[in-house]
Amino acid sequence: MAVLQSLPPLQRIALADPPASRSDIQFNIGAFLDPVVTRNGILFQFGPVFTRFTTFQLSRTPTLADQNMLISALNKIENHFDFSPKGLFVQIAYGLPYFNRLPQTLVQHKMPQVLNTTPSVPVLQEAVPGPTDVHPNNPTITKRQFNVQVQIENNDVLITFRSDSQANITNALARLRGSNILNSSAVPSPAGFNELFTLTSSRLMFVREGLPRQIAEANPASFQQPSGQSFINMLNPDAPMFMGFHDQHVNGSGPAEICTFLGNSSAHHTDATAGSYFDNGAIQHLSHVILDLPQFYDQFAELNEEPETFLERVQYMFRSNPPPNLGNRDQFTNGGGPAAIPNTFQGTDDALHAAQGIGTPNGQHRIGHLSALQRSSRAPDGTPMHMRIDGPGFDKLDVPGGADTAKLQFSIFVPSAFFFSEMRKKQAALGLQETFEVDESENGLERFLTATRRQNFLIPPVRHRAFPLLELA
Repeated sequence: MAVLQSLPPLQRIALADPPASRSDIQFNIGAFLDPVVTRNGILFQFGPVFTRFTTFQLSRTPTLADQNMLISALNKIENHFDFSPKGLFVQIAYGLPYFNRLPQTLVQHKMPQVLNTTPSVPVLQEAVPGPTDVHPNNPTITKRQFNVQVQIENNDVLITFRSDSQANITNALARLRGSNILNSSAVPSPAGFNELFTLTSSRLMFVREGLPRQIAEANPASFQQPSGQSFINMLNPDAPMFMGFHDQHVNGSGPAEICTFLGNSSAHHTDATAGSYFDNGAIQHLSHVILDLPQFYDQFAELNEEPETFLERVQYMFRSNPPPNLGNRDQFTNGGGPAAIPNTFQGTDDALHAAQGIGTPNGQHRIGHLSALQRSSRAPDGTPMHMRIDGPGFDKLDVPGGADTAKLQFSIFVPSAFFFSEMRKKQAALGLQETFEVDESENGLERFLTATRRQNFLIPPVRHRAFPLLELA
């Protein structure tokens, strides 16, 4: 994509005192990123500009030789690139198909169990269709434009590459698959990788302030209403997300430790103990979401009963009791209001009150996406129990007709698959919608999102990141 290829390098603030060593938690990279920045008095931290999610299926059960090959391959990537945004971060996780290849008594013995569930459930369970996904389990759910049924994928391995440089990601992936070049050096590719790994998907995510607007301006045909009316001028030129708001709040994600099976002082979700095999591991959920931006940016009510103003959009995204920002006099141009909005936690009953019309404009029964999420996403002390890496994508994957279309590439780290499933149910808020007669068009972002793929993976500690448990089998 020309816009992404021609981006000037992101000027990051040099870290005064970078850590001497990395964490055993694979996704704990915050200390290697820029210091926190302030936008409109709100704290944000931005991850690497580019993330590529690559999924693989294995041709057979790996051997100890394969495990050694993978250990060497990952170590060589990190020996040739800085462990920083200007270099490369590589994370690897494993789906149920991988663990099903191993002796099940071993897997059951080492797999942490979720606390306080009857019967006990393992931390890794396969993803299920969300309550508002298009699927036979949800016969009443349809989407206006992208009525695509969600598929639960069956990949063995997920490798996530993250960097400010697309070239670094491309180079590392190509070297795994046979290029014999690593960061301009001749480095033999791992023998047997292509025989063992089959690439099943490659999804690019990009997060940089103002980039979605630039993508839209370079691809105007993909940002039109059915009538041909462009809505590009409604995209906020400062936002890093297609829906016009910053999504990188410091207070919106937990510390990496709380997302692991071991947990921290705020929450301990599983029976994992310090030193156990998967203690610093977590569940990584990966999904692929098509965005219905024409419906979200409907200035002239072509697709909705009334225009979608900034005031309504900010309530769909955040909350309505009260709205966190009223926006500009012009509710449409350049987003109609600021991109940086505080993600305030108002308690687990926030969405309940909004569904009842308590404290909302004109008593409107309207549920915000984030307030619904917060019904179950926080520890007792209010600390978020998840860490997201999500951002825009723009490609043809799963799009009827095959046109390049705005996406949300979504991944999240949580302490169990059970936790994510419950959080997703709360986020959909269908119970609140029915009980308090909230119109479907007033319930968060659900109608604008079509998830076409889902899968859960276990991301092990760094010390066991290469084919976990294999050495014990």
